[in-house]
Amino acid sequence: MSTMFQALRFPCGKEMPNRFFLSPLTNSQSFADGSLSDDEINWLEMRAKGGFGLTMTAAAHINKDGQGFPGQLGIFSDSQLPGLKKLAKKIKSHGSLAVVQLHHAGLRSPRELTGLAPVAPTPSEKFAARGLSHGEVKRLIEDFIQGAERAKNAGFDGVELHAAHNYIICQFLSSEFNQRTDEYGGSLQNRSKVLFDIITGIRKRCGAGFLLGVRLTPERHGIELAEAVATAKTLFEKKEIDFLDISAWNIYKEPADEALQGRSLLSYFTELDRGDIRLGAAGKVYTPADIKFGLDAGLDFVLMGRAAMLHHNYPSLLSANSEFVPNHAPVSRDYLLAEGLSAAFIDYVGGQWPDFVSS
Repeated sequence: MSTMFQALRFPCGKEMPNRFFLSPLTNSQSFADGSLSDDEINWLEMRAKGGFGLTMTAAAHINKDGQGFPGQLGIFSDSQLPGLKKLAKKIKSHGSLAVVQLHHAGLRSPRELTGLAPVAPTPSEKFAARGLSHGEVKRLIEDFIQGAERAKNAGFDGVELHAAHNYIICQFLSSEFNQRTDEYGGSLQNRSKVLFDIITGIRKRCGAGFLLGVRLTPERHGIELAEAVATAKTLFEKKEIDFLDISAWNIYKEPADEALQGRSLLSYFTELDRGDIRLGAAGKVYTPADIKFGLDAGLDFVLMGRAAMLHHNYPSLLSANSEFVPNHAPVSRDYLLAEGLSAAFIDYVGGQWPDFVSS
């Protein structure tokens, strides 16, 4: 219990008051131009006020062509700064670190949203995606860096790069989706060059005091565990980031590869020498026992998604009562409205997880 509420300091010097991250949750609450709505600001502020030590936005697309969802937050234009500034100020007023997740959907970008064919490291017939030119890859890297600069200018403490779930950075990391023959394809070192060029650019332009994290997929989507571990090891060795977030799907699971089973998936990352860089994971973290399991397994923090939707003040409730028992889905629409989810968010959740919202 005590570890959950210990402060956590990052290499950049920023500190969060406990070990609770709000997961970046797609919520379809932004306007069509990518600007923030009051509904989205309210949803996030309630979690900051409720005790989450770090409050992260939903994935924010770094250019128009990279949009992945209807109602997605954008961070590609200065016209979005007023809402972003308002949100950062509100989150930080409650003692929570404010972080934007930077995102580009790549071949997962729906044509009906952008009006364009999706893009990928190399052409994909399956996804009707065209391959990026060398110049477009350079532009992509710059767009991520400018997204981070925009987040800093809005007052956010930092950003997380979404390099998971088969979005554009993950696609570059994948030998399945990246078959380029230039310096951005081939070996893992080359395939990870986009990620590391973005990191170096952000660190150079936003400074040593800016919080910088990365979300990785440990397996699936053309990512092999051995390569994910190798990428994590390089991230730790380069010491340019502050935290690594593993999207594990289930923190208790073993690797999908039978040859690597017999130990937890997380253990392949917790055993790495990470110095002062912080490590966390998401995946079925619902109960206080789940949180304890993750921290005891060697994580520095846990990311909470569905549990945070059910209790905007989960950390505060647990801090006040060590016997706190969280609610479980399904719950009613009225319950979720009271927890700060808008009607649009609830509709989205109901479509993704039919057993989450009761009829």
